[in-house]
This record gives sequence, C-alpha cells and structure tokens, in this order.
Amino acid sequence: MASFRPTMLYQRASSLLQVERQFAQMRVGPSAHTLAASRIGRVASVASGQTRYRTSISRFSYEDEQSIELPADLANNPEAIDAMAEQQLQIGLDIDGDRPTRSSSGNAIQSSSDYAQKPSPTDITTLTAESNFMDPDGFVTWDGKKVLPKIHARPKPVSASYFTRQPYFNEQYLRLEELHRRFNNLPRVSAENVDRVAWRSLDDYSKVIGEDVRAPQFNRCMTILKSLHRIQPALKSPVIDEIAQEFMRSINPFKNVMKQLPIDRFGRAVGVGRRKTSTARAWVVEGTGEMIVNGKVLGDAFARVHDRESATWALRATDRADKYNVWALVEGGGTTGQAEALTLAVARGMIAHEPALKTALRKAGCIARDPRMVERKKPGHVKARKMPAWVKR
Repeated sequence: MASFRPTMLYQRASSLLQVERQFAQMRVGPSAHTLAASRIGRVASVASGQTRYRTSISRFSYEDEQSIELPADLANNPEAIDAMAEQQLQIGLDIDGDRPTRSSSGNAIQSSSDYAQKPSPTDITTLTAESNFMDPDGFVTWDGKKVLPKIHARPKPVSASYFTRQPYFNEQYLRLEELHRRFNNLPRVSAENVDRVAWRSLDDYSKVIGEDVRAPQFNRCMTILKSLHRIQPALKSPVIDEIAQEFMRSINPFKNVMKQLPIDRFGRAVGVGRRKTSTARAWVVEGTGEMIVNGKVLGDAFARVHDRESATWALRATDRADKYNVWALVEGGGTTGQAEALTLAVARGMIAHEPALKTALRKAGCIARDPRMVERKKPGHVKARKMPAWVKR
C-alpha cells in the first residue's frame, strides 16, 4: 500500500471536480447540483484532512489525518484513478449515500479490477439519457433483464406564478393584460349604453380567492375590466365575460326589478306602509281626491294639521291631490306614526297606476321606509336616556 499526502490528493481532486461538472450537466432534475456539490465537498474534506470517512467516488480510504492510503497498483497511476471515477459517475453509482466498498476481508479495495465489476440493479438509482445502458424505451438491460431506473426529475409548474405570493391573482392579472393587448383596438360603446355591473370590492375579492391582493394591482385589473366591458357585444369574446365573472358580485342590484302591484277589476291598487309601530293599508283608485281613514274623513282621523299634511304629502308632491280617491285602514302606534305610514302606502298605490311617478316620489321622500324606531326605556332611567335628578343626600 502506498501513501499519498494531502497536497498530492488536491491534484486528483481537481480532475474529479471537472468530471463532476460534466456529469452535473448531463443529469436530469435538481439532484445534479446537489450531487456535484456534495461530492465536491467530500473530496475537499478528504484532501484537507478534516473528517474521517470513506468517500464512494474514488474509493479513497482515509486512515489518519496525515495520509490517504490507496491500492498499490493505483498509487502511481493517476489516469486509472480518474478513469475509474469517471466510469462510476457515468453509470451513477452510490448516488444516495456514501456506501464504502470493501473486500471480503473488510479492508479497502485491493485491486483496480474491483472497480470494473458490474453493479447490481439495486445500486442503479439513476441513469442519464446519454448512458449506454438505457434503451429508447427507457429501460436498462442488466444481466439479460430489463430494469426501469429511478429518474430523479423535478416537476415543473405550469406557470411561473407558482413561485409568487399570489399565484391565482397573478394568473388572472396576466390573462387580463393579454386580453387588453388583443382587444384594445375594438370599438367601444358609450358609458350610458353599457349594462351596469356590480364589481367586487378589494376585501371581498381577497376573501373569495383566499389571497392577500394589493390595492394597486387590483385597481389596474378593474381598469382593464371596465375597458373590456365596454366593447360592443357583437365583437366581445366569450373569454372576457368568463374572466369578468370572477370579479363580479353574485347579485347585481342594478338588475333588481320592483314587484309591480296588481290592479283589481275595480281599478283599485293596494299599498302597504309602516312607520315605527304603525301599519297602514291604502286602496288607491282614480277619483276626485277624497280620502277616508278608518271610516272617517281626513279631518276627523287626524286632528293635527301636520299629520293631515303628512297623510296627503304623496298626492300633493306630484300634483295628484284631485285625481285619486284613497280608502285606508291604519292601526298601531300614534297619530304621527299612522300619518307617515299612510304616506308610504298611498305612494306605493300611486306607482301601481303610474310607474313614471316613482322618481318624483323618491325625491319627495315617499318611497323609502323610515327605519327609525323609538329607543326602549332602561331600568333606572326616567326614559330611554333621561336620568333622574342626582341628589347628594
């Protein structure tokens, strides 16, 4: 057995590193760089004398911190060492671990003929496409048998957005940019003639896709969507509507249609209104402007002038005070709540006869239901908020 100093081993390591780099270029998958880096580190560690283990690349047997012992027939033949190491690299032996090869006596390999022994199929963990052992079908012929090697291949993502912080949103963003480039020159329609759409807000969209979307990128997407939405319907691609659905709300309030109140065979339309705890039902029919509330004329039903004005406000706001007759039933609450509930009931009955009056009645405040309610009294209070006078003693 001959002895090599660590300085002599550096010369062998340089040639081994070149073989490692060539082998890493031929390998498939991320194991190439890991393999080359690990073996380069092992060669450097053996050469510097920092660790005590046997390397499986060139079968160096490290005996102490001062010398590396090699077989006698390989000590003076550097070309044989490099050839054997390159042969092992090409067939991909001992990739997954450092398994030292020993003779039957338990010592290191004694002759170079041991390097030429064919490995068993279980030792072949990976083979490259350039290997002479692999046939066109991907099998390896070994001792007359076809063996399927284990190829270490990294799965490649379909899109580069896989590596980003918001992969799904980035895919949608890139699709919108591409659609904007393709259909930017198509003619648009005016904003007044476009169907109104309820778009999702930033918070709502982030919750739906489960990603933290930033405001500048989201605003850019909305700008592109609104521009593409104005394309003439005959020229719009179905892809635009498909991607726009993900940014739309599930319910479009602009398409809500108010339920039309029916008019019976006597020409009557019934409207229902509420205010506080009062409820009013009004039957509106074309007539001369008479109003009966709970079987009484208006003056007898509401003694206050303010209440009488509230009850007839829907008729007076649209100049229809002498065109319709009203017969109403009110219950619950006080006179103020009953009068204001009657305003809403009469307005709804008038819309059944003339739907065009809805805008004027809305501006007059006769369409929306007033949600305010009387605040409840609390224990220890005189009223809802009022406290009893504080007495020191």
